[in-house]
Amino acid sequence: MTAKYATTCGVCSSRIQPGEEIARAGSTWAHVACAGSATAAEVSTTVAPGARPTRSTPRPDMPAADGALEVWTDGACSGNPGPGGWAWATQDGRQGSGGEPATTNQRMEIRAALEAVRALDGPLVVVSDSTYVVNCFRDGWWKGWLARGWVTSARKPVVSRDLWEPLITLVNDRGDVSFRWVKGHSGDPMNDLVDALAVEQSRAVA
Repeated sequence: MTAKYATTCGVCSSRIQPGEEIARAGSTWAHVACAGSATAAEVSTTVAPGARPTRSTPRPDMPAADGALEVWTDGACSGNPGPGGWAWATQDGRQGSGGEPATTNQRMEIRAALEAVRALDGPLVVVSDSTYVVNCFRDGWWKGWLARGWVTSARKPVVSRDLWEPLITLVNDRGDVSFRWVKGHSGDPMNDLVDALAVEQSRAVA
């Protein structure tokens, strides 16, 4: 099925443009790739008597290690797929970014987190506007993926395993990395910075 109107993906929270392929993910619409990665636990719902299912209230932030460094990450993509960029930055001025000529917004969000964790030592709090990235760790989605041999509960391969696997391995090996969600385009200066860096990279490879 294709989207008739612009909307927001219920899994990765990025934009769905008219004409893009979409699929149901729980009670929401999502990119086909996102819906294929999500499990029933990943897109949880709460239902009041007589009401339609809605997305549940987000869980509290993950506990952070003492003295953890905050690093903001973001991904951007023009089209899905299309040219994309990723970026990370800290308040003390450290940053990294890059781009790919043919990718997706979801992959760039994961890549941004992966590159940040690779680049920065010591306790970290990865601050991302991607619920897909944050909830994977906050809600433990990765545990089901590993238990099922990298397939979803719908018996489909986890999309972007080549990025998820090294990120999950790094986070588990270190034990000092947590994730926190921030609403995108809401006035957070560091979120705005990494968004601008990621968009710049996506344009550079277009």
